[in-house]
Amino acid sequence: MAKVAFSLVLPERELVTTDADMVVVPGGEGDFGVLPGHIPMITTVRPGVVELYDDNRVTARYVVAGGFAEVTPERCTLLAEEATPLGDVTADQLADRLRRAEEDFEDATAPAAKAAAEQAVTVARELQRAHAWYAGR
Repeated sequence: MAKVAFSLVLPERELVTTDADMVVVPGGEGDFGVLPGHIPMITTVRPGVVELYDDNRVTARYVVAGGFAEVTPERCTLLAEEATPLGDVTADQLADRLRRAEEDFEDATAPAAKAAAEQAVTVARELQRAHAWYAGR
């Protein structure tokens, strides 16, 4: 069976390179699956969880905080702002991240700082939501 080459790349390093039967990406306009022969596309990635499938089962999950995905018929490359294996992230870590982001938002006075802090709060909430959904799966 044909595979999709998958790469998850962070600004400082490549986190994972592997082949999968299917990759599910949290796209900016909704989750989408990438199978061999997928139409070429480039899209934004929202905060959420990337899933890799082999033999009709999930083999790996990664929490991503946003970025871009490039898809070709042979591969899926995800350029993520942040990414961590789902098993390495705890609910307590995400609650702390949200608390810090909310404090930064309250402390921000300059419009640019306020906007950046608001975005950090949104990302933290989305990561908490995604983690809660996948934690029980």
